[in-house]
Amino acid sequence: MSDTEYIPWISQFTELFGHDYFVQVSQEFIEDDFNLTGLSSQVPYYREALYTILDYQVETAEDKNGNNNTNTTESSKKTELPNKALLAHSAELLYGLIHARYIVSKQGLTAMASKFERNDFGSCPRYFCDGMHLIPVGSTDIPGQETVRLYCPCCNDIYIPSSSRYLNIDGAFFGTTFPGLLVKMFPEIENHCKIRINKFSSNDFGLKLFGFKINELSATGPRMKWLRMHPKTELEKLEYEKCEYDIPKIINEEEEEQDIDDDDDIEEEDDEEMDDDVEEADDKTMASE
Repeated sequence: MSDTEYIPWISQFTELFGHDYFVQVSQEFIEDDFNLTGLSSQVPYYREALYTILDYQVETAEDKNGNNNTNTTESSKKTELPNKALLAHSAELLYGLIHARYIVSKQGLTAMASKFERNDFGSCPRYFCDGMHLIPVGSTDIPGQETVRLYCPCCNDIYIPSSSRYLNIDGAFFGTTFPGLLVKMFPEIENHCKIRINKFSSNDFGLKLFGFKINELSATGPRMKWLRMHPKTELEKLEYEKCEYDIPKIINEEEEEQDIDDDDDIEEEDDEEMDDDVEEADDKTMASE
């Protein structure tokens, strides 16, 4: 194969069918050992998988068995080599975990923001979101738990990709941090959400029977209406902040009794101080007479 026909492993991986959500991680990022901290314990045949991603030549079990020039003593000293299928799986797993770390860096956020702007991840199906672009997200950072999901920054809901070709992508390859960081790094995303929220009113759409709206407390009512409710007035904002940040304090019976005893002690001390003040005042009046 000539040099003009050579395609790097990363380019081949991102161009595969169903890998539209991935961006190409720069080779400088992968070669920095600091960015790969802790991945060696999560990926089998880590060193061979890393060499595969960086397009280094890696010897597999098939290559070892096909080489008749190796001696038995030399082969026994070498470590066990993976086969091609296992090496490919390890390389994909390692690249996915590196990808999750790359997209939270400045360079990776910029690359993913370009894909978000082109609507490469799809649009939100909710009516009031008005075609808001979606962001890939994982429900956990541990690989092998759940496939990738799509997050809508407008309604704050998570959806399953509409196409089945994305159902084989691990959610850990995008992680749980990326969507929130992307929204905070690019304020224009929040501005688009505010425009969509203020564009519609809760009275514009809803199920009706003979012209009458269905009560939201009904079993068939709009039970997901709370997703579209946002504080508008100052009073609603204060109530929202209070509900979000205030943590109710649970007081045990022993603590309540202790607090009551402390209050009684304080009252007795105050009474004694008042009695002392009265006695001092009486002594002064006696002395003046």
